[in-house]
Amino acid sequence: MLPIDLRSDTVTKPSPEMRRAMAEAEVGDDVFGDDPTVNALEERAAELLGKEAGLFVASGTMGNLVSQMAHLARGQEIIAGRQNHLVIDEAAGHAVVVGASVRSLAEKPDGTVDLAEVADAFRDPSDPHEPITGLVAMENTHAHSMGQPVSVEFTARLAAVAHEHGVPLHVDGARFFDAVVALGVRPAALAGPADSVTFCLSKGLACPVGSVVVGSRNFIWRARRARKLLGGGMRQVGVLAAAGLVALRDGPAGMIERLAEDHANARRLAEGLADVAGIVSPGDIAQPTPGRLDPGRVRTNFVVFRVERNRAAFLEALATRGVLMVAYPHGQVRAVTHYGISPADVDATIAATREALAETARLGTAAATVGAATVAAH
Repeated sequence: MLPIDLRSDTVTKPSPEMRRAMAEAEVGDDVFGDDPTVNALEERAAELLGKEAGLFVASGTMGNLVSQMAHLARGQEIIAGRQNHLVIDEAAGHAVVVGASVRSLAEKPDGTVDLAEVADAFRDPSDPHEPITGLVAMENTHAHSMGQPVSVEFTARLAAVAHEHGVPLHVDGARFFDAVVALGVRPAALAGPADSVTFCLSKGLACPVGSVVVGSRNFIWRARRARKLLGGGMRQVGVLAAAGLVALRDGPAGMIERLAEDHANARRLAEGLADVAGIVSPGDIAQPTPGRLDPGRVRTNFVVFRVERNRAAFLEALATRGVLMVAYPHGQVRAVTHYGISPADVDATIAATREALAETARLGTAAATVGAATVAAH
């Protein structure tokens, strides 16, 4: 039997319709702008998010990199949340590739930052000791707050602070459409305040590869040049873009509306885990109040928690029962629901978790007994 793989929504497999579309895709040379399927995907993404143009890139990290390179001069600074993906999970690309520093701010449990702190974080461009602030960045959904969707209203207020200081707002929307579905808003409304947005096709939208960056035509031209510099100029890549066109269809024919199933499964999982002995709240910003896991915090497809005993032993015991989760920062465990995970899989996961924790507890008790006996013998 295949494992129930909850490590990430990046483990999804393309749907049968995606595979057919990929096999039949009309292709050309994308570097020359001749791939009609890529062009159609970029146009569809821009239309959905209410922007002038789009750019297909290999990954979300590349999307964030080309966006930073298009917005920033070397030596400028980004204001961003301390636990944003582009700050801590992209191999310091902002420094190594873009040549930018980051002024990081603490996030709140809802994934937002304090707007007064953002305004105060802007540097004095007349002081040669300070870098020049060139960009404000945010993440939506915000992974480390347990996948919280950040509202249109906050995005607009953050954009207003950025624009008041003469800099753009970039949204790392790796799971942008999870936020759209959770908030019940139009993609163009959520993207509207931002100057650029990148979103992943290869997460909840279940495509095998790729992300799309959207923004103004001038911005996308600069991003396209940055993509080439990074080695991201692709040729007959319509075979991948075809899956994205299937994912971005309206209604049940596409993958956006379906994300609500992932959110319902994540809530079901959290409700079951909350009653399992040995599962506690994740801590940090995901659920800062100690105690029982709160299923009410699960608004998208992330469930984050801690275990009272050895985390590594728990994950190993869980894997032997055919369920995969992943260690997450701050001593946490993360489970992510996605395309291919059913309510029955969720129920099986809850049962396996209960068994794995019981086994971990027995092993811990046995180890403690052996340790006590060893001490007594000496």
